Amino acid sequence: MKNDYYTTLGVDKDASVDELKASYRKMALQYHPDRNPGNKEAEDKFKEAAEAYEVLSDPRKREIYNRYGHEGLRGNGFQGFSGFEDIFSSFGDIFEGVFGFETGRSRSRTAARQGADLRYDLKISFMDAAFGASPGIEIERLEGCKECEGSGAAPGTQPSVCPTCRGSGQVTKSSGFFSVSSTCPQCRGAGQIIEFPCKTCRGTGKTKLRKSIQLKIPPGVETGSRLRLRGEGEEGAFGGPRGDLYVFIYIEPHEFFERDGTDIVCRIPIPMTMAVLGGTVDVPTLEGVERMKIPKNTPHGKVFKLRGKGVPHLRGFGRGDQLVQAVIEIPTSLSKKEEKLLREFAELRGEL
Repeated sequence: MKNDYYTTLGVDKDASVDELKASYRKMALQYHPDRNPGNKEAEDKFKEAAEAYEVLSDPRKREIYNRYGHEGLRGNGFQGFSGFEDIFSSFGDIFEGVFGFETGRSRSRTAARQGADLRYDLKISFMDAAFGASPGIEIERLEGCKECEGSGAAPGTQPSVCPTCRGSGQVTKSSGFFSVSSTCPQCRGAGQIIEFPCKTCRGTGKTKLRKSIQLKIPPGVETGSRLRLRGEGEEGAFGGPRGDLYVFIYIEPHEFFERDGTDIVCRIPIPMTMAVLGGTVDVPTLEGVERMKIPKNTPHGKVFKLRGKGVPHLRGFGRGDQLVQAVIEIPTSLSKKEEKLLREFAELRGEL
């Protein structure tokens, strides 16, 4: 009588695939024949665990087993433990790297791989950073060669399967129950040999092309902000997805405004007389000119705040403020009458 598969793996009947895999891996490492040479009991436990996992990790086999048990599996052609080679071939990802090397199921060098990410540095104006913009850019990236349709072989020819690795991109050497894999030295992992390379791409299967992309820069970006455009990087290998394009933002300085987070800062010259007597002054803002009141006796360097006149918040609602610093101007040249009046004023205050 065979043991219950769930009992063998030490899991509940509603165990998830991840739980099954974790339990199987633990038992496989404990009872693996390479770790227990000559131990028949350990080998039997390893086979039982492998068979249990082979059934319970397969949704169809698991459903049959849950309904009809071992007899149901036999009636559907399941023969039990399928041998070490098949187990490692089917579940090699569980053992990869365990004993310091990869199993024979290691991924082929021709497995799908994501394309390379690209970087683009973009300089924008102060105003575009504040209110957003939609500039167009051009990037250069690798695309599948149109001449050879990405095969790398000259038109009218085809790549041939590498005779050394038979197209797998790897060569294997037996090591006990495992197969140690390494990159094929003849095709360098490609799995194929190109005897007549395409003249356009020189056998690489890719050429550099320019691509126009329309960006959407949100309001409120700062220098160092990064935009990620998914799938706009280079083409993947062997059917893999494209990489991404990262656009790094740099903001040009403004002749009048400065930036402090979402606040903007500016300096407004104030006549000496206005600083003493008070008045109003026109202040440039991001959206035009605004009249601002200057109270009496305003000292040099006094900062006024125009609420909501700053930069929009990048991730949220509202805007920062505009900070206006008063710069008191001292006259550098006076007429005789102006100087006389100023002296009379100083005498009245006892300053002369």
